[in-house]
Amino acid sequence: MNIDLSEAKWFKSTRSGSGKDCVEVAHLPAGMVGVRDSKNPTGPAHVFAPEIWDGFTAAVASGKFDLS
Repeated sequence: MNIDLSEAKWFKSTRSGSGKDCVEVAHLPAGMVGVRDSKNPTGPAHVFAPEIWDGFTAAVASGKFDLS
C-alpha cells in the first residue's frame, strides 16, 4: 500500500523537549498514523492502521515497555 505523505502534518510530543532525537507522528486519511525519525524527515516513514496504533499507545500508557 502506498500512502501519499506529502501533505502530512507531522508533530512531536510536547514532552520531547527541544532535542532533535525524537519521533514525529502524523494523522493520515482513514485513521492511519504515520511515524518517522525527526532527524531524517525526508526519509522513510512507517504507517500503522488505527487499531495497531491504538494498541501500541495503550501499551505505552500502561507501562508495558518500561525498563524499570
